[in-house]
Amino acid sequence: MVRFAAVGLDHRHIYYHVEGLLAAGADCAGYCPETSDPRVLAGFRERFPDLQAVDRCRLIEDPSIDVVCCAAIPRDRAGIALDAMRHGKDVMVDKPGLTTRADLASVEACVRETGRIFSICFSERFVVPASEVAARLIADGEIGRVVQTVGLGPHRLNRAIRPGWFFEKEAYGGILVDIASHQIDQFLVYTGSTDAEIVASAVANHAVPDTPSFDDFGEILLRSDRASGYIRVDWFTPDGLPTWGDGRLVILGTEGFVELRKYVDIAGRPGTDHVFLSNRSGTRHIDASREPLTYFRRFLADVRDRTETVMPQAHVFTVSRLALEAQERASRIGGA
Repeated sequence: MVRFAAVGLDHRHIYYHVEGLLAAGADCAGYCPETSDPRVLAGFRERFPDLQAVDRCRLIEDPSIDVVCCAAIPRDRAGIALDAMRHGKDVMVDKPGLTTRADLASVEACVRETGRIFSICFSERFVVPASEVAARLIADGEIGRVVQTVGLGPHRLNRAIRPGWFFEKEAYGGILVDIASHQIDQFLVYTGSTDAEIVASAVANHAVPDTPSFDDFGEILLRSDRASGYIRVDWFTPDGLPTWGDGRLVILGTEGFVELRKYVDIAGRPGTDHVFLSNRSGTRHIDASREPLTYFRRFLADVRDRTETVMPQAHVFTVSRLALEAQERASRIGGA
């Protein structure tokens, strides 16, 4: 049985990691209680009351632990991953896994040297059942060859409950490094592309003038040798929406299109994971909410078998590089 530890309880996405790994059959050896946000730690203990708090060094150095999962402050994730890999562990980090070019180079080198797995849990694909259905529809040829994606990643700011580092660009990397890494990942996967070009990118601070280094809006135009894509991410989810964001993905093919309404069908059907398919046979709605998730099970299989079935290692680094490039090249537009 694969044993894992949770290190870096600074973001609530750590709950997904632990829940997913436990459900897939892994054994949790414990968690490090260090955090920058006591509310995240309290939520963790409420969800996992039987797990034991253990000193970070003990977890990293324990040879019986195979995997470290991590949702630390983004700037700290690379350092934790490097330490874990050098102690013989595979790593699953929350997005963004890397916030600087130096971090990317260091992690790439460490993976080459150690043979360890560095995986980023892109939750907008890996913990969204609708994304599993979309991949199957594309593989089955339901919309022909994919030629373009439009990915929208709006989020609710919830400013009053955000820790200070959330607004520091050095800590979170910028909105395109952070949120848009999801949409870059999806563009590459659904178009079957192994790389892409950042054609243009932009960021803005439209509504938070007292934190000038914070991006509350971002967009990217990207292109591969087989498709093009547009990405928009923001922190403008209105309080009246009954979820944190109306995440959408439209996948255009030569014979139809698929639209994912991941978290809400606004003023329509209840629940999450709505998939709409339109092709030569007609148009239909698919309730994807019961579709099994596969990331955590396949990740554990890769740990055991030293394979890359869930996600090629090169893909992880390509997404990270493109997100960093988009952020570095971004024009600053309008606003505060």
